[in-house]
Amino acid sequence: MKQNLLELNSEEMKAFAAALGEKPFRGKQCFQWIHRGAGSFDEMTDLPLSFREKLKETADIEPVRILRVQEDPADKTRKFLFGLVDGETVEGVFMAYHYGNSLCVSSQVGCRMGCVFCASGLDGFVRNLTAGEMLGQVFAAERETGERINHIVVMGMGEPFDNDENVSRFLRLMHDPEGRNLSWRNMTVSTSGIIPGIVAFAEDFPQVNLAISLHRVRDEERRRLMPVDRKYPLEDLLRAAREYTKKTGRRITFEYALIAGENDRDRDAEDLIRALRGMLCHVNLIPLNEVDELGISGSSRARAGAFAEILESSGISATVRRKLGASIDGACGQLRRRP
Repeated sequence: MKQNLLELNSEEMKAFAAALGEKPFRGKQCFQWIHRGAGSFDEMTDLPLSFREKLKETADIEPVRILRVQEDPADKTRKFLFGLVDGETVEGVFMAYHYGNSLCVSSQVGCRMGCVFCASGLDGFVRNLTAGEMLGQVFAAERETGERINHIVVMGMGEPFDNDENVSRFLRLMHDPEGRNLSWRNMTVSTSGIIPGIVAFAEDFPQVNLAISLHRVRDEERRRLMPVDRKYPLEDLLRAAREYTKKTGRRITFEYALIAGENDRDRDAEDLIRALRGMLCHVNLIPLNEVDELGISGSSRARAGAFAEILESSGISATVRRKLGASIDGACGQLRRRP
């Protein structure tokens, strides 16, 4: 099997080149070409032809290919169906903002968390993505759009802290000064509430943004929506969140999907205020993006705005997320495996 070079950091690339009988600096050059977006070894024109031929025989730099592109005519958001070398597929979403371009990256094929409002787990969990497959989503999206991606959100299919080793390696590859050199603060990882992952994240990536999916603030209600609460109860999760902010000095974003008649009432806002009062945090309110099979309706934009006003009036920072990509099933909770 060929070596996927997107898995390797700059030092490992130097060692790979040396193992092929080349000087280590050739590996560094190859690494830099990859992270500039080269889609083939022939594009690496300052490498000797003999080295490029060796690379073609032993290595691969395109572990992800785009099988389908959909564009939302309202906001130009693009959703990609990415094909992997084993025939599996994942989805990712390219979003243009005033501050730059962002890609929502998937970390697993499927998901085992079982959140009742999310399409990503409908077909169960298949496997973890490698760091190279996550990086491949970025490079494939850039080649398709012709645009530089300067913000990464690991919020696509899967639970990142259920694949923490590969996600950690992906973040480090994106930050590598000899490659993309993306700022830690331009990356965000979202979790459904895996407490050991949050603890490790505070230690290993104190500058990377953390988002936690919350959605309810009473255990018996949250467990109906998010089975992860059975293993990591809300009180423990909020304690871990407070420890995270204390250790890192960074604000946490709490994702809160508003479901009509379920968690969008005034009393639900009051519950949220009591749970988060005094915490360094921001609440990102998301009127639920509907999935046909699930039969759950999202709150109206007007109701979301009123909910945000209740939080803000009590000193809890809150915004209602822009609804990007809804017409192409590319909004939060709508990504899934496709045949």
